[in-house]
Amino acid sequence: MPLGTDTKQYETPNHPYQGERIASEHSLVDRYGLSNKEELWRAQSELRSYRREARELLGQAQDDETVIRRSEEFLNRLKRVGILNETDELGDILSLEVEDILERRLQTVVYRTGLANTPQQARQFIVHGHVVVDGQRHLVPSYVVDTDEEDLVAFDENSPLADELHPERAEGNQ
Repeated sequence: MPLGTDTKQYETPNHPYQGERIASEHSLVDRYGLSNKEELWRAQSELRSYRREARELLGQAQDDETVIRRSEEFLNRLKRVGILNETDELGDILSLEVEDILERRLQTVVYRTGLANTPQQARQFIVHGHVVVDGQRHLVPSYVVDTDEEDLVAFDENSPLADELHPERAEGNQ
């Protein structure tokens, strides 16, 4: 189903008030510096679609050539973006958590590599155009960083933040 302008890319929770769920959502929103719960719900929907595809592939005959090829392509795609390790198999997708998805966002990678002091600051640096991935500026904090791009995340050379002595630079990067 192609996504149009009216199609939501996430599903909201079934029950509007569940104290435990709300508390865990707040904790994830704070920990990953998300702007709102919608971003968290998008990651949860993405995880659900991965699990759905894995269950579908696991339920089909494993000796069929097309099933084997689809399974390998699916696994390679998740390994390329760093959601799975190289040794993981199709069944391991069912044990993934939403944190595995959130860890691959550009915002989290910028924070984890030490370019920003907080996830919120990482988000600001990205939105304001200070961060590049392999020389390409990305303005979207939810951009999924491939494992081979992870070492190529840096400040734009024209950004004032590229100066090591800039006061907003992360403490460990000076």
